[in-house]
Amino acid sequence: MSTAIDTNILVDLLAGEDFGAGEAARALDALHQRGALVICGVVYAELLAYPGRTDEEVAAVLDAAGIRVDWDLGPSVWRSAGRAYAQYACRRRQARTAVPRRLLADFVIGAHALTAGALLTRDLGIYRASFPELAVWAPRDV
Repeated sequence: MSTAIDTNILVDLLAGEDFGAGEAARALDALHQRGALVICGVVYAELLAYPGRTDEEVAAVLDAAGIRVDWDLGPSVWRSAGRAYAQYACRRRQARTAVPRRLLADFVIGAHALTAGALLTRDLGIYRASFPELAVWAPRDV
């Protein structure tokens, strides 16, 4: 089984020990022993938005961690992301309390993770609610 990696895990890795880099690295190492690690192009693009990061630096971090990029997602990922995003939007409209606003990118990441089999993230709630059939892990759970 492959594991998809959410942006927040790699941001922790890039940010250094004060921001959970050690925990992220241990989780990535453990998951790499079980199977392939993968991100979608959305995660790659989000990593480039991290202040001061270049394509070369992001590629080097991914290479060092043994993470490959799935650039082509295919129609089923986009459809799954759209359906999950629509359900989230409905839940958000119906909520009587403030539900955090999420971006379509989160749902693309989740839908892509379905094709991998599992997701490593710090945002457990949104992925468990939107993709109940997906195995979702936090770094401390690995």
